Amino acid sequence: MGTFSLAPDQLAWCAELRELAEQRLAPLAEKGAPDRVNRPLVAELGRLGLLARLFTSGALDLCLMRESLARVCTEAETALALQGLGAHPVHAYGTREQRERWLPEVSAGRAVAAFALSEPGAGSDAAALALCADEDGDGWRLSGEKYWISNAPEADFATVFARTGPDAGAAGVTAFLVPADRPGLSGDHLDMLAPHPIGSLVLDGVPVGRDDVLGEVGRGFRVAMSTLNLFRPSVGAFAVGMAQAALDATLVHTAERQAFGGPLKELQAVAHQVADMALGVESARLMVYAAAAAYDDGADDVPRRAAMAKLLATETAQQVVDTAVQLHGARALRSGHLLEHLYREVRAPRIYEGATEIQRAIIARELYKNGPDKHERPSDKHEAHQKEATR
Repeated sequence: MGTFSLAPDQLAWCAELRELAEQRLAPLAEKGAPDRVNRPLVAELGRLGLLARLFTSGALDLCLMRESLARVCTEAETALALQGLGAHPVHAYGTREQRERWLPEVSAGRAVAAFALSEPGAGSDAAALALCADEDGDGWRLSGEKYWISNAPEADFATVFARTGPDAGAAGVTAFLVPADRPGLSGDHLDMLAPHPIGSLVLDGVPVGRDDVLGEVGRGFRVAMSTLNLFRPSVGAFAVGMAQAALDATLVHTAERQAFGGPLKELQAVAHQVADMALGVESARLMVYAAAAAYDDGADDVPRRAAMAKLLATETAQQVVDTAVQLHGARALRSGHLLEHLYREVRAPRIYEGATEIQRAIIARELYKNGPDKHERPSDKHEAHQKEATR
């Protein structure tokens, strides 16, 4: 990965994933209700072995899967990603019993997972959680509401973050594994710009015990942030996949569409826009791969790299898809057109798992925290070099 190029076997795997998405996943996506969990699609992802790879692969492989699937079938990509997001805390922080109970079911596509962090008053500000866990004997009762939760309310279990301590902010938050059949748990669907299996969860005194805790009591914010640090670069990969699909469609269209005596590609204004699209896609892809490689290498600057990758890729994808729509003209606005679909799909990634503005705040915070040594400023180094040069 030193030159950020993929090995031949990785390229072959990406091509295989795109073929599987076209032949076996896209037909199932078309049959499902777009605003409900598509269980046949999830089951097929399990049969293909892709869900199991969520727990055996590194961040780069996760990005390659998400990008490859997104180029062909965004519904399959989303189903895969949501299984990983909801179940990763179990994989990384669960007890042996929790892992043995749920991970084989998730891997096989028999159980659907949810990641329940956001609330009506706590979206990008994840530390502002209000859902409370009141002590009840050796356990707790969860009371409150979760909002914007993918796979809710149909998921078979959810990783739920609740406040077990009185401390404000990140302290005092605990992660719980909550099966869907717990008494007091209900929810509803939410209608979105791009149809998506997403909804709310209402917890009315839902009982949980110490054997439902993921990680440690009071350390749930760590569970949430470590999960997001893994998945944020892969959100960027999802965006890159959509941007590449838009670019591919634009190359075909501008080569075939005749206007002003020749194909659109011969118009300089069009050619320059296509070139800019390609520059954006490739730049975002390299940023995503670099962030994923840093995560796999255990680098110290993962939060900054993850934030940069998500920000650049999602913002770039929005611009690329918008340009593609413009170059296709009115046909791209028709319901059912690939670009009409991508235009709606590409908007949400700029908000979920930390909005663009939050990513900028993370990047700046990390830069200041890990910046140059205060006792040896860049200007000091420059002056030292100047003195050495004049000797």
